Amino acid sequence: MVKYVIKRIVLMIFTFLVIATMCFVLIKLLPLPAIKSQGRDVEIILMRREMMGYNKPIMVQYYRYWKNVLHGDFGVGEQMYPSLEVADIMMQKMPYSIVLNLYSILIAIPIGLLFGIYAALKKNKWQDHLISTAVMIFISVPSYVYAFLVQYILCFKLGAFPLTAASMEEAKSFFSWTMFYSLVPAILSSAFGTVAGLTRFTRAELSEVLTGDYLLLARTKGLTRSQAIVRHAMRNAMVPILPMILGEFIGILGGSLIIENIFAIPGIGKLYTTAINVRDYNFFMADTFFYTLIGLASGLVIDLSYGFIDPRIKMGER
Repeated sequence: MVKYVIKRIVLMIFTFLVIATMCFVLIKLLPLPAIKSQGRDVEIILMRREMMGYNKPIMVQYYRYWKNVLHGDFGVGEQMYPSLEVADIMMQKMPYSIVLNLYSILIAIPIGLLFGIYAALKKNKWQDHLISTAVMIFISVPSYVYAFLVQYILCFKLGAFPLTAASMEEAKSFFSWTMFYSLVPAILSSAFGTVAGLTRFTRAELSEVLTGDYLLLARTKGLTRSQAIVRHAMRNAMVPILPMILGEFIGILGGSLIIENIFAIPGIGKLYTTAINVRDYNFFMADTFFYTLIGLASGLVIDLSYGFIDPRIKMGER
């Protein structure tokens, strides 16, 4: 187990370095926006870019960047938030993404599990077909499509919710009713995909377990159908489902690139897309590090969780 964990961590570090190197080189190959189009003093901008090393060869910039990062310095903004620390701005934006994802997950997980269990128990009946059809629709349609529909119907036509998220001046707290109420359209839009994916996965796993021989043996020993499902089927079906739920919570910091932009939520996702559009190197690289680490850590934790949830699973064994 320890050997497997060490091997996975080494592989994760290697993958992270490859992704970081590719992103750094590719973003540096893109030209910076023209100075005159920014409407600022040309000399100040040229001096700032010289100071930040933008005029040096890419490999020299790469070496200097990693040297600074290893000392905890992710640089300052050039196109966005000029001269402000990148790390400080990201820490200010992160709570918005965390709150949005936390609410979405807390709503999506119980609904997805209930729909998946119900569809498995009603397998091949009209209830199962109805749920499966709805799941395929929500999985197939991009999230921004029903995000626009939610915004149009609930916010514009019905006027039940505001079009954009509340600011901290209005909400006073990230967990206040004002903040939650303003995030409801974004929460719904973000939860649709999670509900659909979890429903499909739960239905598939539970349907397979319900046809197992050991479940038939439990029934022959005198257990009712409900007792057999709760004591045996659900316990075994949850082995692959719980790591998926754990992965959702690991990715809670990531935010949503599309949802945050549609509903004007000033989170990490919106910061990332803006950094790409305006080609702010330091913000782009810091966000890339952030999202890459979350993805890799999530995969590692999910794999390791199988061994803790079910001791019969031995990680790294042949």
